[in-house]
Order: sequence, then structure tokens, then C-alpha cells
Amino acid sequence: MTSKKLLNSVVGCADDALAGLVACNPGLQLLQGHRVALRSDLDSLKGRVALLSGGGSGHEPAHAGFIGKGMLTGVIAGAVFTSPAVGSILAAIRAVTQAGTAGTLLIVKNYTGDRLNFGLACEQARAEGIPVEMVVIGDDSAFTVLKKAGRRGLCGTVLIHKVAGALAEAGMGLEEITKRVSEVAKAMGTLGVSLSSCSVPGSRPTFELAASEVELGLGIHGEAGVRRVPMATANEIVTLMLDHMTDASNVSHVPVQPGSSVVLMVNNLGGLSFLELGIVADAAIRCLEGRRVEIARALVGTFMSALEMPGVSLTLLLADEALLKLIDADTTAAAWPHVAKVSVTGRTRSRAAPATPPEDPEAAAAGGVASQRAAHVLERVCTTLLDLEEPLNTLDRAAGDGDCGTTHSRAARAIQGWLEQGQPPASPARLLSSLSMLLLEKMGGSSGALYGLFLTAAAQPLKAKTDLAAWSAAMDAGLDAMQKYGKAAPGDRTMLDSLWAVGQELQAWKRPGANLLPVLTKAVQSAAAAAEATKTMEAAAGRASYISSARLDQPDPGAVAAAAIFRAILEALQTEGV
Repeated sequence: MTSKKLLNSVVGCADDALAGLVACNPGLQLLQGHRVALRSDLDSLKGRVALLSGGGSGHEPAHAGFIGKGMLTGVIAGAVFTSPAVGSILAAIRAVTQAGTAGTLLIVKNYTGDRLNFGLACEQARAEGIPVEMVVIGDDSAFTVLKKAGRRGLCGTVLIHKVAGALAEAGMGLEEITKRVSEVAKAMGTLGVSLSSCSVPGSRPTFELAASEVELGLGIHGEAGVRRVPMATANEIVTLMLDHMTDASNVSHVPVQPGSSVVLMVNNLGGLSFLELGIVADAAIRCLEGRRVEIARALVGTFMSALEMPGVSLTLLLADEALLKLIDADTTAAAWPHVAKVSVTGRTRSRAAPATPPEDPEAAAAGGVASQRAAHVLERVCTTLLDLEEPLNTLDRAAGDGDCGTTHSRAARAIQGWLEQGQPPASPARLLSSLSMLLLEKMGGSSGALYGLFLTAAAQPLKAKTDLAAWSAAMDAGLDAMQKYGKAAPGDRTMLDSLWAVGQELQAWKRPGANLLPVLTKAVQSAAAAAEATKTMEAAAGRASYISSARLDQPDPGAVAAAAIFRAILEALQTEGV
């Protein structure tokens, strides 16, 4: 079965992709009648060496993404994983020659079709009297024994584009550029690993991998690698790759030693997530620095892909200061990353966290009746939430990701652990602030953030007074903060519905002679009714708002949890005889 791809047609996909890149980049132009992209300012290159590269499509952003001042002059693209036509290569050479360039260097990856087609075009151009040179790049470090065909051209070719482009921009001649980049290419190696294959448009995947395997040393055309190894952690896979690349018994190894300075390129082969790419980059830097290798520059991103292949390649280039100046030279190429012009190694990668403001000794004080009562109330709340874990998860599966109960039980266990460390603060404001910080750190999810907001705001009115009117004001402040940042309103089928019902009843505490328990009892009853009423509401906020209202026939789990919390508070205070 062929894989799904967003195309207009299999036959025209390479043309469409190149046309799209040119359409979005005013610095590029297509060469009429050919699958060739050129700099739109060719006339500005008069007297300088032109740099042409290319190959099969499917390696984007290579190669057309690297056209620009300071890199390539133009690119000749073939069909997917197919060498470009000789006639198109020759047309590109003629085009840059007619613009007045001082010769052309062809930068070719070491694949048979590319060598043949670029080589033939090179010879034909020479027969026309055009000064042309060709360098064939083979940076593959997969094979321990040299193959007759030589090392394959992989992502390291992009570094050669950059070096050659900087030299050409500086006005260096054709022969000297050819000599310099040939020397640089010898100090470079690349190795790839993939979790599965890719598929050419209109075709099946090029190879199959078991879930427990990864492919080591594969090329960029979906071909299998040198061996399959068991699936392992990113640290283990990266260590295996670097061991293989730098093993002196490997004929294609990179001679990296302790004290060496390298340019590291971490290249997404097309389908790896940015999260995984960052993990691999971190593992590579730690591994190399652990071997006392200086990472002079680190490039992380997608540079030369193999369609949608979920894999990564590592490139190491031995670099001195002269070479780093070429890597750092300015370029307008769209796909070249913004790289800091300083060494990665030796930099401080963390900053000390800001100091916590000193606590008011009185506010932080614990002990006495107030602390004991707070601990009792919190224990009752925690027990209630732990008992509700599975019922809340069941409710949440209809409207979310089924973890509402788990999230609240995580909060309960965090509070229990906090209480085991000592009595809670006696100050209500300090108590709510401490709970806020705890839930923000331990509860997780949007519920943790919302409760954190609620408690942080609710603590403020309690700094001055702690009478019933102040507690009512605290409820108001918490609700205001939740609405301001959570963007929910009463009637939106969220936890706010229960909390709002409580807040409305607690307004009675602001009246002279108000009594704690009768008002709180009525508030708990209103919260339960509000939670039950969410069964018939249409969700307007939160994850449930993306679910069809026809599927929402149970109460909102967040509202149920909030109502249960206030019921537990009431029950705990009743047993205290408040």
C-alpha cells in the first residue's frame, strides 16, 4: 500500500516543490524549460566563480534552500531520488556563464547517477570552452571497508556548499576553490540512523523495520543501512553513532581525538519531531564534550532529508579558525540557520534561579489551633479527591483525555506529602500561597494552573484581615483571576460553574452577623447543583469545547471535583465543631 502524501500529481511533484520555493523567495528564479533554480541577481556575480549543485528531489531543503549570496548560485533538481538531466545541468552552466561568471564549480554528491550526469555536462561545457570543475563529495562514515563506489554523499555536502560559497564570495578563483573544498571534504564524516523507512510518492516504503529495531548507516534515498541494531535510548544510539564514526579501524572514520575542534551538524532526515531532534543534539554534545572534543559550532535542523524518513544524521567536520571564518561568513540562503559565531563548548548553559523573597516570620509561623484545623481540612480534601480518582477519570473520558481524576489525585498526594513535612502555616494568606505554589509545581495540567491562579489571587485579601468578609473577598478575587486568565465564564461547563455558585453564596459572609457553617452549607449545596447542571450545558471553554454537545451527557469532571472539595471542607469544619 502506498503512503499518503499531499501532492497534485506524482509526476509533477518535483516541479511543484521547486516552483513553490521560488514563489516564496524573491531571490530565486526558475530557468525556463528546466528544473533549475538560480539566484535572481546573477548579474552581480560577474567576475566571480559560480557554484552549482543538485541531485534528486526529496532531500529538501537541499539543495535549492541553500541558494543565495555566500552559498550556491543555482541548483539542478531531478525527479524524486533521481539524478537531474544532463541537458538541464548544461543549461544551468551556460546560464551562469552568460551572466559573466569566472568559471563554474559543480558540487556533486557521490552517487553513480549524479557523477555520470554532472560529469557528462561538465565535459560538454568544457568542450564549449567554459571553465568548469567538479568536486565529488563522499562523507558517509557507515562502511568500515572501502567500497569500489566510494563513500556516499550525505548531509556534509551542505557544509561544502557553505565553505565554497564563502570562498567564491571572497573572490577566490576556480582552481583554488576546488582545491580548498576537496581538502575540507576529507576531514568530514556523516552517519545516519532511522526508526523506519520513507516512501517515494506513488510507491511503498523502501524497507521494513521491526518496532524493536533501528537502521544504522543508511543513505538518503531510502536504501537500507549497514546493519540493524536494537531500539535503545537516544543517549545509547548517539553514543553508538559517534563510536562508529570515530573508530580508527573504520576506513571512513573521522579522525577526531581529545582536543579536536569540530563543527557538529544534527540533521533531521525528514520525519523526526523537533523534540527528538533536541534530545539527540543534547546527547551528541554531551558525548563529544565527555571525550574532550570541542564543539566549535553546532547546527541543528533539517538540512538534507530523505522525504518523511523518521531519522537523524550526525556530521562531524574537523575545523580550525580559518575554516570557522568560512562557516561564519554571511549568507542569504534561506535554509542556512542563524548560527552563533562562538564556540558551543565552554559556555555557561544555566543561570542560578532567582532567590525566593524572604518570608514574614509571622506569616510563615505554624502551630496552634489554626494550623491543626488547616491540616485536618486539607487531609479531608485529599481523601475525598483520592476516592474520586476513577469516577472523575470516567467522566473526563467523554470530554477530554481521561485524566481529570489522576490530576486531582496527584494534587492530593502532593498536599499529603507537604503535610508530612510539618504543620501548615497558621496565616490564611500564607497557607493559600503555599498551596498555590505546590499545585503549580505538582498538580500539572490546566487544573493545576487554574487552582494556582485562584489560590494566589485569593490569598491577597487575607493579608490584611481574616474575618468572614475577607474570606468572601478572597473567593471573589480567586474567581476574577480564573475568569481573566482562563477565559471561562459561568455557564461554560467548567469547574468555574461550581466555584461561581460557591462565590455567590459566600456573599452572605459580608453581612453583619453572618455565620460560618450555615452559609457554607448552602454554598456546598449550590456547588453540587451547579456541577449537576453542567450535564445540560454546551461546553464553551476547555478541551470539552471541541467535542460535540451531543456526546456530553455527563457532568463536567472539573465542576464535580470543585464541588467535592468544598463539601470536604464543610465536613471537616463540622467535625471540628467550628
